[in-house]
Amino acid sequence: MMTELHSIAQNRSAAAHGSSSNSEPSLSHENDSSQNSNPEQSLSELLIASFLFILSLLYLFIFRRFCGIDPDEGIILQGAQRILDGQVLYRDFFSFFTPGSYYLFVLIFRVFGNSYLVAHTALAVIGAALSPVTYLLARRVCSRQACLLITGLMMVTAVPWRFVAIHNWDSTLLACLAVYCAVRFLESQSTRWIFAAATFTALTTLFEQSKGGGLFLGLGAGFLLIVLIGKRPNLFTRERLLAVALGMCWPFLVTAAYFAAHHALPEMLASWFWPLQHYSGANHVPYAYDNLTGQARDRIFASSSAGMRLFGLLIFSSRTWIPYVPLVAVALMAGLTVRRWRSTLPTADWAYYLLVSSSISGLLLSIVIARADYLHFIYMQPLFFLILAWVLDGRSIRPRLLAKIAPIIGFCLTMSLLAMAAQTLISSRGKYDVGTRRGQISTPRPNPVIAYVQAHVAPGERILVYPYNSTYYYLTQTNSPTQFDFYQAGMHTEEQLQQMLREFSAQPTRAVLFEPRFTSHLLEAWPNTPPGAFARDPLADYINREYQLCAKLGPDMEFLIRKDFVCPIDNQSKP
Repeated sequence: MMTELHSIAQNRSAAAHGSSSNSEPSLSHENDSSQNSNPEQSLSELLIASFLFILSLLYLFIFRRFCGIDPDEGIILQGAQRILDGQVLYRDFFSFFTPGSYYLFVLIFRVFGNSYLVAHTALAVIGAALSPVTYLLARRVCSRQACLLITGLMMVTAVPWRFVAIHNWDSTLLACLAVYCAVRFLESQSTRWIFAAATFTALTTLFEQSKGGGLFLGLGAGFLLIVLIGKRPNLFTRERLLAVALGMCWPFLVTAAYFAAHHALPEMLASWFWPLQHYSGANHVPYAYDNLTGQARDRIFASSSAGMRLFGLLIFSSRTWIPYVPLVAVALMAGLTVRRWRSTLPTADWAYYLLVSSSISGLLLSIVIARADYLHFIYMQPLFFLILAWVLDGRSIRPRLLAKIAPIIGFCLTMSLLAMAAQTLISSRGKYDVGTRRGQISTPRPNPVIAYVQAHVAPGERILVYPYNSTYYYLTQTNSPTQFDFYQAGMHTEEQLQQMLREFSAQPTRAVLFEPRFTSHLLEAWPNTPPGAFARDPLADYINREYQLCAKLGPDMEFLIRKDFVCPIDNQSKP
C-alpha cells in the first residue's frame, strides 16, 4: 500500500510540474497488474466477469419462487397480462410508467409462458447481468480484490432485498449499460460506443422516465465538463453528434409509431407527463426515509433482547448509510473539476471519475425529485457501489488518510452488508407453499386470500381488488373491472377516483376483495399524503353499501359479495 501511495505521489508531482499544461500524462499504473485500465482486453478479466454472472444467477435462483405478495409487483405483471389479452397500454388501461417494462414482460411471457416463475427467472437474469457490469466499471481504477468484494456485496444485497418484478431493476440495468458504453467511448472514441450509450439512455427513459432523465443530465454534464475543462474539444465530431442524436431518437420514434398505429399517442404522452403534476406530492418523503412501520420498529428495537437489538442495528445500519453514498459522487465531481485545473490527475483517470461521478449525481437527482426513500437508493446500488470500490482502492484519488483507514472502512461495510444479506436470505425462505393459477409460490406466512379467491372466483372473472394490491389479480388470474388496477389516495386524482366509481357501478362485479384499513398503511408508506385525499372515499362507500361481508381473509383483507348474491356456503356466516 505504501509503495502504491509513493507511486501516486510521484505521478502527482510530475503532473504538477509538467512542461506543458496541455500534455496528456500517462496512467500511473499502466503496467500494474493489480489494476486494469481496460479489463476487456484481458481474457482472465472476461472470464471473471462471466463467472460473476453465473454465480449471481445461481444465487438469485434461490429467490425465484418466493413471493411476499408485494402490492407493486402486480402493476407490471398484470399490465403485461392486459396487453396479452389484446388491450393497449394507456388507451385501455391507465399507467403513468413508460412502456418498457410492460412490453418486456409481454415478450418474455409470449416466448417462455406466462407464470410467476418465468417472471422471476427473467428478474434473476436481469439481476445477474448487473454484476459483470459493476465489476468491469470498477476494475478500470481498482484492484481485483476490491472489485470482487464490492461486486459480491452488491450481488447479495441489491436485487435480493426486493426481489420483485417491477420497473426499477430493468431500468437500472439499462442505466448501467449506458454508463458502461459511455466509459468505453471515452477510452476508444468509437462512434458505435457513443451510439450505444445514447440508445441505452433512451431505453432507460422508456423503462423509467425519471431515471432516464437523471441519467441524461448526468452523462451530458460529464461529457460537457470533459470537453470544456478536460481540453478534449475534438471528442465529439459531427459524426459522433449525429450518432448521439440517432441513438437518442430511434427508440422514441419506434414507440411513438407503435402507439400512433394503435390510436393511443395522445394518451401515451399525457400519461408520461402525468407524474410531473401528481406523483411527487404524495410520494415525497424525507431523504433516506426507511419505510418501517412503528410496529416493525418496536418489534425490532424495543421489545427484543440486547443481542437481537444489536443484530437488528447491524442489519438495518446498511439502509441507514447506503443513501448517503452517492453524495460522495457529488463532492467528487466538484473536486475533480477543480483539480483538473491543477493537472494533478492522469487525464484518462480524471475523465473516467468525472463521467461516472456525474452520471451518479444525475441519477441521485432523479431519486430526490421522485421518491428519496432508502429502497430507491438500493435500486441503484450497482452504480452507487462503485464509489465504495473507489474508497477502498481507487487509483489516484484517495488522500493518504483514507488509504490508511480503508481496511477498517471495508471491514465495517462488509459486516453491515453481510448482515443485510443474511436477513434477506433468511426472510425470503418461504415456509408455506401456495398454489396459484400462475404456478407454485412460496410465502413467508399463510395466505388465505389466494386459496379462497381461486375457490370462489373463476379464472378470467372480473373482480375488484381495492384499493391497492394488483398482485392478487395476476396470481389468481382475475381482471379489474375498471381502467385502473390500483388506487393510491393523494396520487391518483379525484377525477380518476370518480371514473373508477362510474366504471365499477355501471357493471359491478359479483365479488370484491377489500382492504378496509389500508389508510393506516398509506400513512406509513406515503406520509406526505394530504389528509383531504383520504377523508372521504366514495368508491369504498359504494362497496360498503352494495356488498356484504362473506369472509375475513387474514388481518387485512375481506371477501365481499354483492347483496343480490349469496355468500359461498363454506363461509356463509359472517365472522
